[in-house]
Amino acid sequence: MKKLALVVISAFLLLVMPQASAANTVIRITSPVHQTFTGEFRNDDLAQALTPSGDLGLKVFQPISKNRTWVIDAALIDEVILMANEYTLATEAEPGGKEIATAWLTQLKRVTAGNDVVALAYGNPDVSLAKRLAPSELKNYYAYGQDRLQLALGRIVRSEPEVQWSVGKSGLSNPLRKSYSDNRKALTRLSRVVDTPELIQLRARLAQLLSPTLDKDSRNYFSYSATEAVNAMVNKLRINSGKYQITTSSVKLPVTVINEFPVDVTVDIAMLPINSRVVVDSFDDVLIPANSKRQLEMQVDVIAPGQTSVSVFITSSKDDTEVVPEALLTLNSTVIDSKVTWFTTGAAILLLLAAVAQSVRRVRRRVK
Repeated sequence: MKKLALVVISAFLLLVMPQASAANTVIRITSPVHQTFTGEFRNDDLAQALTPSGDLGLKVFQPISKNRTWVIDAALIDEVILMANEYTLATEAEPGGKEIATAWLTQLKRVTAGNDVVALAYGNPDVSLAKRLAPSELKNYYAYGQDRLQLALGRIVRSEPEVQWSVGKSGLSNPLRKSYSDNRKALTRLSRVVDTPELIQLRARLAQLLSPTLDKDSRNYFSYSATEAVNAMVNKLRINSGKYQITTSSVKLPVTVINEFPVDVTVDIAMLPINSRVVVDSFDDVLIPANSKRQLEMQVDVIAPGQTSVSVFITSSKDDTEVVPEALLTLNSTVIDSKVTWFTTGAAILLLLAAVAQSVRRVRRRVK
C-alpha cells in the first residue's frame, strides 16, 4: 500500500512540476534608447510602443497573474517618466505621448505589484562587453539601475549581477568602444571633484551605448550625442584661456575659474610654464562656489623677455588627478632684467670711453 502511495505521489509530482515551472513566465521590459544625451527625444516611436497594441503595451496591458518575473531596464522607465511629464522632440513634430506614457506607467505598477521584479544593469548593456571595457563601472550600472527602478515603482526590487538576465550581444564597433571609454573616463575624472545627480545620471546613461538592442545607425547617432553631452558637462568646470602682455619684472595676473555646477567645488590649480622665461605660482584648495566665477591672482616673475605659455591644470585635491582638459595662458614679456640693464649700460659706457680715448689720440697725432 505504501509503495502504491509513493508511486502515485511520484507520478503526481512529475506531472505537476513541469507545469508549475512553465507557469513562471519571465517578461522583459527593455527597449532601445530613445532620448538623446542632450535631453530631447530622437522621435516619438516610444509613444507608439507604449500603446496597448504596441510592443511594450502588449506586455503590461494584460490581466494580473501570479508566477511572473519581470526583468526591467530602469533607463527605459526613466524615459517613460520623462515622457509622462514634459518632453521635446529632436524633430519639428509635436510630442504626443504624455497621456500614453502616464497610462502605461500606471498599468506597469498595477500588473507587477504581486510579482518578482529584477532590475537589469542601467541601460541594459551587453554585460560581457561591459566587463571587458569597464568592470568597475558595470557594478555602478547595476546599483544605479536598482535604485532608479525602486524609486519609479515605489517598492523593493532585486538586482542579480550573478544571474544572466541580460540577453543579446552589442555590435558596437572598435572606434565607438574607444569613444565610450574616453567619455566614461572623462566623467569619472570629473566626479572626483563634482557630485551632482546630473553627472551621476549621464555617467550611468553611457551604459545605453552598449545595449544589444541598438542597430548600427542608432549606435552611431547616440554615441555622437553622448560625446556632445560629455563635452558640455566637462566644460562646466574650466579656466578661461587668455593672452597677457607683461611690462614689469614681477606682476600678478588675473586668472578666471568658472564653476557652472549647482554645487561648490574645491580643487587644486597647477601652473606649468613650457620654458624657463617665467616663474609662476600654483594654487591649493581653491573653493569655487556653485554657479559662479572666481578670479585668482597668478604671481609671475620674469626671468627673461619673450613669449611663453603656461599650461593650467585643474586637479583633485585628494590625488592630483587632472579632472578637466588643460587651459593655456600666453605671456609676452617685454621686460629687460635689471642685471641685463646694468650690463648693457656698462658696456655702452666702456664703448663711449674707448671712442673718446681714440679721438684724443687722433688729435694728439695731428698736433705732432
